[in-house]
Amino acid sequence: MSFVEDLFSLEGKTAVVIGGTGVLCGEMALGLAKAGAEVVVVGRSEEKGAERLREIDAAGGRAMFISADVASRESLSALLETVVSQTGKVDILVNGAGVNSPTPLFEIEDEEFARILDINLGAILRSSQIFGKHMLENGGGSIINIGSISGLGPLSKVFTYSASKAAVHNLSKNLAREWAEQGVRVNTLVPGFFPAEQNRKVLTEDRVAAIMGHTPANRFGNAEELIGATLLLASEKAGSFVTGIELIVDGGFSAMSI
Repeated sequence: MSFVEDLFSLEGKTAVVIGGTGVLCGEMALGLAKAGAEVVVVGRSEEKGAERLREIDAAGGRAMFISADVASRESLSALLETVVSQTGKVDILVNGAGVNSPTPLFEIEDEEFARILDINLGAILRSSQIFGKHMLENGGGSIINIGSISGLGPLSKVFTYSASKAAVHNLSKNLAREWAEQGVRVNTLVPGFFPAEQNRKVLTEDRVAAIMGHTPANRFGNAEELIGATLLLASEKAGSFVTGIELIVDGGFSAMSI
Protein backbone atom coordinates (compact mmCIF):
# COMPACT_ATOMS: atom_id res chain seq x y z
CA MET A 1 0.00 0.00 0.00
CA SER A 2 1.40 3.38 -1.01
CA PHE A 3 1.74 6.36 1.33
CA VAL A 4 -1.33 8.06 -0.17
CA GLU A 5 -3.41 4.87 -0.09
CA ASP A 6 -2.52 4.34 3.56
CA LEU A 7 -3.31 7.96 4.41
CA PHE A 8 -6.86 7.69 3.08
CA SER A 9 -7.52 4.00 3.66
CA LEU A 10 -10.73 3.11 5.49
CA GLU A 11 -10.01 -0.61 5.75
CA GLY A 12 -11.64 -2.08 8.84
CA LYS A 13 -13.96 0.90 9.26
CA THR A 14 -17.75 0.95 9.18
CA ALA A 15 -19.48 3.94 7.61
CA VAL A 16 -23.19 4.67 7.99
CA VAL A 17 -24.49 6.94 5.22
CA ILE A 18 -27.91 8.36 6.04
CA GLY A 19 -29.41 9.53 2.78
CA GLY A 20 -27.21 7.10 0.88
CA THR A 21 -29.95 6.32 -1.63
CA GLY A 22 -29.76 9.90 -2.94
CA VAL A 23 -27.56 11.23 -5.72
CA LEU A 24 -24.86 13.00 -3.70
CA CYS A 25 -24.67 10.82 -0.61
CA GLY A 26 -24.97 7.74 -2.80
CA GLU A 27 -21.79 8.74 -4.60
CA MET A 28 -20.14 9.47 -1.25
CA ALA A 29 -21.14 5.98 -0.07
CA LEU A 30 -19.52 4.50 -3.17
CA GLY A 31 -16.33 6.46 -2.49
CA LEU A 32 -16.20 5.29 1.12
CA ALA A 33 -16.62 1.70 -0.01
CA LYS A 34 -13.86 2.03 -2.61
CA ALA A 35 -11.57 3.28 0.16
CA GLY A 36 -12.19 0.06 2.07
CA ALA A 37 -15.01 0.87 4.48
CA GLU A 38 -17.96 -1.43 5.00
CA VAL A 39 -20.83 0.88 4.12
CA VAL A 40 -24.34 0.91 5.49
CA VAL A 41 -26.64 2.69 3.02
CA VAL A 42 -29.60 4.17 4.88
CA GLY A 43 -32.74 5.43 3.17
CA ARG A 44 -36.44 4.85 2.69
CA SER A 45 -36.50 3.26 -0.77
CA GLU A 46 -35.45 -0.38 -0.89
CA GLU A 47 -35.37 -0.17 -4.68
CA LYS A 48 -32.89 2.73 -4.66
CA GLY A 49 -30.97 1.01 -1.87
CA ALA A 50 -30.62 -2.17 -3.93
CA GLU A 51 -29.42 -0.13 -6.91
CA ARG A 52 -26.73 1.53 -4.79
CA LEU A 53 -25.63 -1.83 -3.37
CA ARG A 54 -25.20 -3.20 -6.89
CA GLU A 55 -22.95 -0.25 -7.79
CA ILE A 56 -20.84 -0.74 -4.68
CA ASP A 57 -20.60 -4.48 -5.25
CA ALA A 58 -19.55 -3.93 -8.88
CA ALA A 59 -16.76 -1.67 -7.60
CA GLY A 60 -15.52 -4.40 -5.26
CA GLY A 61 -16.87 -2.81 -2.09
CA ARG A 62 -18.93 -4.16 0.79
CA ALA A 63 -22.28 -2.68 1.73
CA MET A 64 -25.70 -3.36 3.16
CA PHE A 65 -28.98 -1.43 3.01
CA ILE A 66 -31.07 -0.64 6.08
CA SER A 67 -34.31 1.30 5.99
CA ALA A 68 -34.73 3.90 8.72
CA ASP A 69 -36.90 6.90 9.55
CA VAL A 70 -34.72 9.87 10.49
CA ALA A 71 -37.74 11.57 12.06
CA SER A 72 -37.87 8.81 14.69
CA ARG A 73 -35.39 8.52 17.53
CA GLU A 74 -36.47 4.91 18.02
CA SER A 75 -35.76 4.09 14.38
CA LEU A 76 -32.29 5.64 14.54
CA SER A 77 -31.52 3.76 17.77
CA ALA A 78 -32.62 0.53 16.11
CA LEU A 79 -30.41 1.38 13.14
CA LEU A 80 -27.36 1.70 15.39
CA GLU A 81 -28.17 -1.56 17.17
CA THR A 82 -28.53 -3.41 13.87
CA VAL A 83 -25.27 -2.05 12.48
CA VAL A 84 -23.33 -2.82 15.67
CA SER A 85 -24.73 -6.35 15.79
CA GLN A 86 -23.43 -6.97 12.27
CA THR A 87 -20.20 -4.99 12.11
CA GLY A 88 -19.20 -4.41 15.75
CA LYS A 89 -19.06 -0.60 15.68
CA VAL A 90 -19.61 2.57 13.69
CA ASP A 91 -16.58 4.70 12.81
CA ILE A 92 -18.04 7.15 10.29
CA LEU A 93 -21.47 8.74 10.10
CA VAL A 94 -22.67 10.80 7.14
CA ASN A 95 -25.82 12.80 7.89
CA GLY A 96 -27.25 13.50 4.46
CA ALA A 97 -31.03 13.23 4.71
CA GLY A 98 -32.74 16.45 3.69
CA VAL A 99 -35.74 18.09 2.09
CA ASN A 100 -36.21 21.37 0.25
CA SER A 101 -39.08 23.58 -0.89
CA PRO A 102 -39.31 26.59 -3.23
CA THR A 103 -42.36 27.98 -1.39
CA PRO A 104 -42.51 31.81 -1.59
CA LEU A 105 -41.87 33.56 1.72
CA PHE A 106 -45.43 34.68 2.49
CA GLU A 107 -46.83 31.27 1.60
CA ILE A 108 -44.67 29.23 4.01
CA GLU A 109 -46.98 27.56 6.51
CA ASP A 110 -46.05 26.47 10.02
CA GLU A 111 -46.36 22.78 9.15
CA GLU A 112 -43.95 23.04 6.22
CA PHE A 113 -41.47 25.11 8.22
CA ALA A 114 -41.53 22.63 11.10
CA ARG A 115 -41.24 19.61 8.79
CA ILE A 116 -38.19 20.92 6.93
CA LEU A 117 -36.42 21.95 10.13
CA ASP A 118 -37.15 18.59 11.73
CA ILE A 119 -35.70 16.61 8.82
CA ASN A 120 -32.77 18.87 7.96
CA LEU A 121 -31.77 19.84 11.49
CA GLY A 122 -33.65 17.67 13.97
CA ALA A 123 -32.56 14.45 12.30
CA ILE A 124 -28.92 15.49 12.53
CA LEU A 125 -29.29 16.29 16.21
CA ARG A 126 -30.94 12.94 16.90
CA SER A 127 -28.46 10.85 14.91
CA SER A 128 -25.48 12.78 16.32
CA GLN A 129 -26.68 12.14 19.85
CA ILE A 130 -27.24 8.44 19.20
CA PHE A 131 -24.19 7.67 17.07
CA GLY A 132 -22.00 10.27 18.77
CA LYS A 133 -22.50 8.59 22.15
CA HIS A 134 -21.53 5.26 20.58
CA MET A 135 -18.37 6.81 19.09
CA LEU A 136 -17.43 8.43 22.39
CA GLU A 137 -17.78 5.08 24.12
CA ASN A 138 -15.58 3.43 21.48
CA GLY A 139 -12.72 5.91 21.41
CA GLY A 140 -13.55 8.17 18.47
CA GLY A 141 -15.04 8.57 15.05
CA SER A 142 -15.99 11.02 12.33
CA ILE A 143 -19.36 12.66 11.77
CA ILE A 144 -19.85 14.39 8.42
CA ASN A 145 -22.92 16.61 8.25
CA ILE A 146 -24.09 17.75 4.84
CA GLY A 147 -24.51 21.50 4.82
CA SER A 148 -25.26 23.82 1.94
CA ILE A 149 -23.88 26.87 0.21
CA SER A 150 -27.18 28.46 1.29
CA GLY A 151 -26.17 27.82 4.89
CA LEU A 152 -23.22 30.20 4.46
CA GLY A 153 -25.21 33.06 2.95
CA PRO A 154 -28.86 33.50 2.02
CA LEU A 155 -30.04 32.35 -1.39
CA SER A 156 -33.37 33.31 -2.90
CA LYS A 157 -36.31 30.90 -3.17
CA VAL A 158 -35.25 28.47 -0.40
CA PHE A 159 -35.99 30.35 2.81
CA THR A 160 -36.66 27.46 5.19
CA TYR A 161 -33.99 25.23 3.66
CA SER A 162 -31.37 27.98 4.05
CA ALA A 163 -32.34 28.57 7.68
CA SER A 164 -32.17 24.87 8.46
CA LYS A 165 -28.76 24.44 6.82
CA ALA A 166 -27.32 27.49 8.59
CA ALA A 167 -28.36 25.82 11.83
CA VAL A 168 -26.68 22.58 10.73
CA HIS A 169 -23.42 24.47 10.25
CA ASN A 170 -23.70 25.98 13.72
CA LEU A 171 -24.66 22.69 15.39
CA SER A 172 -21.73 20.92 13.74
CA LYS A 173 -19.25 23.44 15.15
CA ASN A 174 -20.78 23.08 18.60
CA LEU A 175 -20.50 19.29 18.47
CA ALA A 176 -16.91 19.55 17.22
CA ARG A 177 -16.03 21.79 20.15
CA GLU A 178 -17.79 19.46 22.59
CA TRP A 179 -16.15 16.22 21.48
CA ALA A 180 -12.72 17.16 20.11
CA GLU A 181 -10.70 15.98 23.12
CA GLN A 182 -12.49 12.63 23.06
CA GLY A 183 -11.56 11.85 19.48
CA VAL A 184 -14.88 12.41 17.75
CA ARG A 185 -14.48 14.81 14.85
CA VAL A 186 -17.50 16.67 13.45
CA ASN A 187 -17.34 18.59 10.18
CA THR A 188 -19.69 20.08 7.62
CA LEU A 189 -19.30 19.17 3.96
CA VAL A 190 -20.70 22.05 1.93
CA PRO A 191 -21.68 21.26 -1.67
CA GLY A 192 -22.20 24.10 -4.07
CA PHE A 193 -24.58 23.53 -6.95
CA PHE A 194 -24.92 19.86 -7.79
CA PRO A 195 -28.10 18.91 -9.67
CA ALA A 196 -30.02 16.48 -7.46
CA GLU A 197 -33.55 15.61 -6.43
CA GLN A 198 -33.72 18.36 -3.80
CA ASN A 199 -33.04 21.32 -6.07
CA ARG A 200 -34.68 20.35 -9.37
CA LYS A 201 -37.76 22.45 -8.68
CA VAL A 202 -35.77 25.67 -8.29
CA LEU A 203 -33.32 25.21 -11.16
CA THR A 204 -35.21 27.32 -13.67
CA GLU A 205 -33.47 28.64 -16.77
CA ASP A 206 -32.99 32.09 -15.22
CA ARG A 207 -31.68 30.64 -11.98
CA VAL A 208 -29.19 28.40 -13.78
CA ALA A 209 -27.90 31.44 -15.68
CA ALA A 210 -27.48 33.34 -12.40
CA ILE A 211 -25.64 30.42 -10.81
CA MET A 212 -23.26 30.03 -13.73
CA GLY A 213 -22.57 33.78 -13.70
CA HIS A 214 -21.49 33.46 -10.07
CA THR A 215 -19.47 30.23 -10.44
CA PRO A 216 -15.88 30.69 -11.70
CA ALA A 217 -15.78 27.07 -12.89
CA ASN A 218 -18.84 27.90 -15.05
CA ARG A 219 -20.50 24.54 -14.52
CA PHE A 220 -22.40 22.42 -12.02
CA GLY A 221 -20.53 19.98 -9.84
CA ASN A 222 -20.52 16.25 -10.51
CA ALA A 223 -21.45 14.01 -7.58
CA GLU A 224 -18.13 12.12 -7.68
CA GLU A 225 -16.34 15.40 -7.03
CA LEU A 226 -17.49 15.16 -3.41
CA ILE A 227 -15.58 11.94 -2.80
CA GLY A 228 -12.16 13.49 -2.15
CA ALA A 229 -13.53 15.83 0.49
CA THR A 230 -15.48 12.96 2.03
CA LEU A 231 -12.40 10.77 2.36
CA LEU A 232 -10.40 13.59 3.95
CA LEU A 233 -13.06 14.12 6.61
CA ALA A 234 -13.63 10.39 7.13
CA SER A 235 -10.00 9.29 7.44
CA GLU A 236 -8.57 9.27 10.94
CA LYS A 237 -5.11 9.68 9.41
CA ALA A 238 -5.58 12.27 6.67
CA GLY A 239 -8.14 14.23 8.68
CA SER A 240 -6.90 13.58 12.22
CA PHE A 241 -6.65 17.30 13.12
CA VAL A 242 -9.62 18.43 11.05
CA THR A 243 -12.73 19.19 13.08
CA GLY A 244 -15.28 21.98 13.22
CA ILE A 245 -14.71 23.11 9.65
CA GLU A 246 -16.96 23.87 6.68
CA LEU A 247 -15.30 22.15 3.73
CA ILE A 248 -16.70 23.87 0.65
CA VAL A 249 -16.84 22.12 -2.73
CA ASP A 250 -18.45 24.67 -5.03
CA GLY A 251 -16.35 25.49 -8.08
CA GLY A 252 -15.51 28.87 -6.58
CA PHE A 253 -19.11 30.08 -6.03
CA SER A 254 -18.45 31.26 -2.46
CA ALA A 255 -15.29 33.10 -3.57
CA MET A 256 -17.23 35.45 -5.85
CA SER A 257 -18.44 38.92 -4.91
CA ILE A 258 -19.04 40.94 -8.07
